[in-house]
Amino acid sequence: MTSQLFEDFNERSREVSKYFMLIKTLEQETVKLSMEGMCGKVKVKKLDSELEKTLKASCFLLLYNLIESTMRNAIEAIFDEIATQGVSFDKVRPEIKKIILKNLKKCNPDKVLLSITIFSVDIISACFVKEDLFSGNIDGKLIRNIASEYGFSYQTNPRKTGDGKDLLTIKSNRNDLAHGIKSFAEVGREKSADELLKIKTKVINYLRQILVNLETYLNNKEYLHVSDKE
Repeated sequence: MTSQLFEDFNERSREVSKYFMLIKTLEQETVKLSMEGMCGKVKVKKLDSELEKTLKASCFLLLYNLIESTMRNAIEAIFDEIATQGVSFDKVRPEIKKIILKNLKKCNPDKVLLSITIFSVDIISACFVKEDLFSGNIDGKLIRNIASEYGFSYQTNPRKTGDGKDLLTIKSNRNDLAHGIKSFAEVGREKSADELLKIKTKVINYLRQILVNLETYLNNKEYLHVSDKE
């Protein structure tokens, strides 16, 4: 697991894990706030309960960011591999042909023409815009749909991953916060630090197994039409 895809994922996962551990230590009061007052006198105080809720609610934003960035990079890796291998449109599996045609419908023809030399090869990456992939809508169901569309496995070990069921909770809370439907205090009071850590662990395990499935897919060139595999 030394590919760039995994390096990025592991780095982001570490960032998220550090924040969750901070939340845990704050809740246990093993870490407290230290403030310098008048005359340089230092005061140590317990974390305000409302601030603690806000910090907990932010956990859902961090997890959603990890989920969306991971899946965006995963899909980009498929198109990068196809481009690197110089695979033409007629060689890819039917499911990917449909995706490419959908992408083509959304593209500006003038921009596409500027980036195309060999149409059957360049059209695949010319119409791929990773920024347009997701918009606050990723959960376990969508990932399963994406896997089915591209042809890689979405099977994971449910004991370690919960089959990605926590992703729906993360998406819902993230959207409630992003659209102002719920306050940070409302979202943050619903989970303890231990509960958040369990969710974080299952989500990271789930995403990691999805990436393992994707790497198998790429290594076996499963993006090709069956008749074109070596």
